[in-house]
Amino acid sequence: MARMKTLLTPRLMRRAFLALPAALLLASCATPTASTSLDTAIAAPYRGEKAQARDVYRHPKETLEFFGVAPTQSVLEIAPGGGWYTDILAPYLRGRGTLYEAQYLPPQGALPEGEAKGNAAFERKLAAKPDIYGTVVVGSLQSGQFSGLPSGLQVDRVLTFRNIHNWIEDGQVDANLRAFYSVLKPGGVLGVEEHRAVPGTSVQQMIDTGYLTEAYVIQHAQAAGFKLAARSEINDNPRDTKDYPHGVWSLPPTYRGGDTDRARFAAIGESDRMTLRFVKP
Repeated sequence: MARMKTLLTPRLMRRAFLALPAALLLASCATPTASTSLDTAIAAPYRGEKAQARDVYRHPKETLEFFGVAPTQSVLEIAPGGGWYTDILAPYLRGRGTLYEAQYLPPQGALPEGEAKGNAAFERKLAAKPDIYGTVVVGSLQSGQFSGLPSGLQVDRVLTFRNIHNWIEDGQVDANLRAFYSVLKPGGVLGVEEHRAVPGTSVQQMIDTGYLTEAYVIQHAQAAGFKLAARSEINDNPRDTKDYPHGVWSLPPTYRGGDTDRARFAAIGESDRMTLRFVKP
């Protein structure tokens, strides 16, 4: 028996024709995989060789994946410094999510000259490349209060990298952690990377050396309402003995001791760090 041919009537042809652009549009808007997009952001040439050389110590891809950062999320980065992580997060979130930055201000208001210049340089960098940073929203955090960010802001992720040790002497650890809790959506994640001290280190030693115990960070985060969801050894460094004349700042990239024992510190690499993921219930 001969097969029957399916004939396209004018009506069916019109339907097929109208459906084609929609199908092409959906195909063109298909979202790339998060890992590919993140790889592209990390490999971006504008980051520069100096920043990329630190990837071996800071493990940005593994760290951001551990914090569950996705390209469609709203992310608030605290105290971005020169913008090492901003350079990765801005293109990764651009067009699908939103990146907010909160520069830290001490309770007395005035920053040391070096930090003030650093904050200004960060804002100039963002303004100079609107194709990368044009959608980044910059505000500030002072005494546990955000300013310059949208009123009633609720985000999916709050991230802080090697900052908590700076807030202890200012007496701002608890106020800042409560601020992070308030700005997170229920189920949102606080991601913490911090220089790790040996258990039993005193608070004064933490201030002096820049190394914090995991117990200290966890205790204060839980007091703010967070629950510890997971720990990771992504950023551990067993070569770090944590007993240097200038504390953590003896190590790269700071080398506070100048050329003294520089080769030894270079061989150790950057600090041993805790990587903790907290959740707002």
